[in-house]
Amino acid sequence: MIANDEQGSPQNANDRIGQDGWMPTDWGRKVIRKLIYLILVTMLAGAALAQDVSVRADHPDEYVVVRGDTLWDISARFLEKPWQWPAIWHANPQIANPHLIYPGDRISLVYVDGQARLVVDRGKPMRKLSPQVRSSGREAVTAIPLSRLKPFIRNSVVITAEQFEGLPYIVANYEGRMNTTVGDRTYARKISGQVGQEFMIVRLNNIYYRMDGEDRRALMPEGHTHVPDDLELPVGFWKPLNTWGKSVDIIGYEMAEVARATLLKTGDPAILEIDEGMNEVKEGHFILPVDDHEFDTHFMPRPMTSIPSGLKVLAIEGAHYGVGHYQIVAINGGSRQGIEPGHVFSAFRPGVTIRDEVKYPAGSTADFGTLKGDKVTLPDEYDAHIMVFRVFDEVSYAMVMDGARLVREHDVLRHPDEKL
Repeated sequence: MIANDEQGSPQNANDRIGQDGWMPTDWGRKVIRKLIYLILVTMLAGAALAQDVSVRADHPDEYVVVRGDTLWDISARFLEKPWQWPAIWHANPQIANPHLIYPGDRISLVYVDGQARLVVDRGKPMRKLSPQVRSSGREAVTAIPLSRLKPFIRNSVVITAEQFEGLPYIVANYEGRMNTTVGDRTYARKISGQVGQEFMIVRLNNIYYRMDGEDRRALMPEGHTHVPDDLELPVGFWKPLNTWGKSVDIIGYEMAEVARATLLKTGDPAILEIDEGMNEVKEGHFILPVDDHEFDTHFMPRPMTSIPSGLKVLAIEGAHYGVGHYQIVAINGGSRQGIEPGHVFSAFRPGVTIRDEVKYPAGSTADFGTLKGDKVTLPDEYDAHIMVFRVFDEVSYAMVMDGARLVREHDVLRHPDEKL
């Protein structure tokens, strides 16, 4: 419970006292995030001094920022490893406040006491850079293209099996319509809330599960939009799999927002009116509380100290063959595995197993004399670098930052320094 503003606050005009003690407002949370950010900057600054920064041999003497640039792209012009930009921009712990970078700024690489630094010239005295970008009336350069992330911040969420169990759902649409859209009414079961409360209507997009220690993705069977009451998983989920004697656990249900609706009347079923939406609402869609995730632009690209075993790409955005620059992937690691926004990985395509036709020609004596000796698995090959931007319990979303090839499902993830 939040104290009444009219009663004043014993802490600060921008703070509130709640039932469990002091509770920061939005302004207070921003201050806390900034303090955490500055602490992290200071910690990275100390590490940066000892870090071997790889400057590109062909780096420009200076670069003029243009609209559409990102800090990652600018860093890639000067560094062989763009994820090292905290080291080159944060090595000075005396930097108290971040600075904005705008189109038209001139970026130059200089050396101070033998350490590489990036400085900016905007027709004023040179000053050291920091990658943080604060909001202002002008369009400043961001660390990564935030416009590409918005659908995955506002419109996608991964929930646990416990959260999925018992979710409210759409039981029917107004006048028995197959699909409804903005302005229409729809009916929901198992929903609890207050009249006027807004909810997200979502569809089940992917199921991520673990079987005998291996993480996989299961698509919803065509024609099914929800989990039947008498089944733990959608019809057809187990059809392509041999699950006899195997241990299976759900690690996440990926839900995609299709619309937002307001509760008009409570009950079972309850009445909702669709306020906004990108897709039509269908029978069987689920209902979640509104999750307007506040995206923090202050994360910094960096490698993990230790890469979890078995980390890989679970799903890719939209395409079947692969995804490239600035497209999104889901990986099988989350907060429980120590994954954080800003972690960078190298994605490797697993080597395929082939038949050694040189040593074991088909029909030869050597071929007849072996059952498995004629098989050889080729080395894994580097595809691209990806950077995590949103983390759930056991699944995270990451963006493809650069690379030689498209990233595919089942790509294995390694330290970003690895490319062979």
